Amino acid sequence: MSEHHGPGVRQDNALTTRVNQPGREEGIVRAGDHPIEEERPEDWGWHHRMRKAPQIAGWLSVLALLSYLWGNHEARFEDLWLVGIAAGLVVLLLWDLRRKRTAWRP
Repeated sequence: MSEHHGPGVRQDNALTTRVNQPGREEGIVRAGDHPIEEERPEDWGWHHRMRKAPQIAGWLSVLALLSYLWGNHEARFEDLWLVGIAAGLVVLLLWDLRRKRTAWRP
């Protein structure tokens, strides 16, 4: 019969040690290693900001939504939703442009 090793059971392992890190939760470190003191975004792959891609995708989405206004549907109630959602996207895109121009740069 095997023992239960659930989340409430403390396991003492000779190959690891528990380390208290200021400002962070308790860490488990392998024997002979040092705990990570600071992680930089470059360490795990992210090293730049998205610049123009979200804006381009947003404006293409607005154009796609407005292109649905021409079609074979009879009722115009759908047009209100399409124009409303497209207008909301335009407001968000313009807000994002203004925010990027007035932001503090590193």
